[in-house]
Amino acid sequence: MDFGNMLGESFAYAKDGVVGKWMQWILLLVATILLCIPLLGYTLKIYRGEKPAPEVDGWGTLIIDGIKYLIISLIWAIPCLIVFFVMLGAAVTSYAMNPAAMVGIMGGMLVGFLLFFIVAFITGLLATIGVIRFARTGSMGEAFNFGAILETIGKIGWVNYIIALIIIGIIIGIIEFILMAIPYVGTLILFLIVPPLVLWHSRYVCLIYDSAA
Repeated sequence: MDFGNMLGESFAYAKDGVVGKWMQWILLLVATILLCIPLLGYTLKIYRGEKPAPEVDGWGTLIIDGIKYLIISLIWAIPCLIVFFVMLGAAVTSYAMNPAAMVGIMGGMLVGFLLFFIVAFITGLLATIGVIRFARTGSMGEAFNFGAILETIGKIGWVNYIIALIIIGIIIGIIEFILMAIPYVGTLILFLIVPPLVLWHSRYVCLIYDSAA
C-alpha cells in the first residue's frame, strides 16, 4: 500500500473540491454548523467513490443520509458505552461499599479504561468499513455485515489498514493541535478548514477501502 500516493491523491481531491470553489466551501461550512448532519451525508457521497468531489446539493438527502450515518455510528458505539457504564457502575458501587478502597478502585478504573480504548479501537476499525459498505450499497444492514467487513479488511491487510488510519489520524491531529494552540483565531481557522479536512480524510479512507478490490 502506497501511503504517500494515497495522501497526495486525497489531498489533491480535497484541494480541487474547495479551492476556487468558494460557494462549495461555504455550503460545507453551513453543513458543519447544522450539527454536522448534512456533512455526514456529504461524506457518504465521497465514500461512494464520487470523483471529482461531489457538489453540495440535495440537502434533504444529505440530512437523511447524515441521520442514518449517525444512527449507524451510535449502534457501533454500543459496546464502548456498555464497557464505560459497567466500569463506572462498578467503581461507584465499590466506593459506596468501601470508601477506603480508593486505590483498588482507581486500579480497576485504569483497567476499565484500557478495556474501553481497546474496544473503541476495534469497533472503530470495523465501523469505518461498515459505513462505507452502507454508502456503497444503500443498506444499513450492510454496515453491520461482519463477515463482509472482516473479508474487506483481510484483503486490505490488517497491518496496512491500521497503519493507514494512524497516519492520517496523526497528520490531522497535528494540524488540529497546532491550530488549537493559537489563542482566539486558532479555533476559527480550524472551523474554516473543516471542509478540506473532511474531504481529505474521507477520500483517503475511500482509497483504503478500494485497495481491497
